[in-house]
Amino acid sequence: MTKILFICHGNICRSPMAEFIFKDIITTRGIADDFQIASAATSSEEIGNHIYPPAKAELARHGIGTMRLREEVSAKTARRIRRADYEEYDYLIAMESFNIRNMRREFPEDPEEKIYRLLDFTERPGDIADPWYTRNFDVTYQQIVAGCEAFLRWLGYGEKDK
Repeated sequence: MTKILFICHGNICRSPMAEFIFKDIITTRGIADDFQIASAATSSEEIGNHIYPPAKAELARHGIGTMRLREEVSAKTARRIRRADYEEYDYLIAMESFNIRNMRREFPEDPEEKIYRLLDFTERPGDIADPWYTRNFDVTYQQIVAGCEAFLRWLGYGEKDK
């Protein structure tokens, strides 16, 4: 089983979007049993808060959280990364470089090379736009989908694996 933790600043927009987009993709492809997926924050600012309503609405626009995963999306609350996450997860996937810098406080070294930025798996490496500031939840959604699809291919799962 591959264990993945998606990470952003507050765990109310990008990382939970990545968590549920990835869960939707792997469920649709019939490979969900191969994975354990979660998300977390680098800060304590939003701990205990639910997914930001516009992020949740963007997921719903794409059918995520309406049927499958509905209870998980509704129940998701922000949590902060903890030192034990390094041992528990195979991959710690940040949404942007700033997140990686903050992750280094909790994980000063990365001897197993678990820390990545999601869009670095795509042909257009970079940071995922923070919709908290841009208000462009659709752009963030598309970036995360592209990153998740590319990450799955990098892991050895083709687009039609079942």
